[in-house]
This record gives sequence, C-alpha cells and structure tokens, in this order.
Amino acid sequence: MNKNLIAKLMIGAAVVVSAAGCASWDSMSSRQKSTVVGAGVGGVAGAAVTGGGILGTVGGAAIGGVVGDQIGKRR
Repeated sequence: MNKNLIAKLMIGAAVVVSAAGCASWDSMSSRQKSTVVGAGVGGVAGAAVTGGGILGTVGGAAIGGVVGDQIGKRR
C-alpha cells in the first residue's frame, strides 16, 4: 500500500474516533449511534477505495450513514 494512503486512512480513523468520543454517546438512540458508525466506516471505506479522494470519502460517509440509519431503525 502507498504510504500516503495509509496516512490518510489513519487521519480519517482518528477523526472518526475523536468525533464519536466527543459526542454525547449515552444520550443517543440506537438509530443515531448506528448512523454515526455507518458514516465513519463508509467514509474510511470510500477513502480507501478511491485512494483518498474527497468525493469518494464524502460519498462513502453519506452512503454509510444511510445504511447505518436503516440498520439502526430495526433494532
């Protein structure tokens, strides 16, 4: 793997973990938690697939958020 790609993935993962840690996780519903996790995973996956492209990262986060929301709705 390219060192630049690994660095971008690590930065993305750090941002996701920081955002999740700063959020008021205890007061969130299961559906909201699933949406946040889905968006984080989708963003990292989108960045990995597109080589760190902005459009891929944002698109992956959006799709991941929708999928997470739908999964959380069924819990």
